[in-house]
Amino acid sequence: MSETVDELTVNYEEEGIVTTKELDKNVLTKGAWSTIIYRYRVWDFKAEGYGPDRYTIRRYQKRNGSYQQKSKFNISSNDQATKIIEALQAWLDQPVEVEDDNKAAE
Repeated sequence: MSETVDELTVNYEEEGIVTTKELDKNVLTKGAWSTIIYRYRVWDFKAEGYGPDRYTIRRYQKRNGSYQQKSKFNISSNDQATKIIEALQAWLDQPVEVEDDNKAAE
């Protein structure tokens, strides 16, 4: 089990082959709940090589001194990654409108 965020990884080895190879990671949040986005590749046994880059966002909770994965979201393709980036960028570029929810209740 990992005790620090830096120790967390998606690397996975099976029968002497690294079947999931982490290429990079970016820690989005640290603390009792940590969020990390990883870039990785998966070993293709038929092609005997690594496939294209993949991405995953993982949430971890620290309990009893160790991080445990609680959820994950896998980004299935570069096209999906681009669409997520575009959607987030569009929202970030919009002016923030603060609505007073209390007025609606009056």
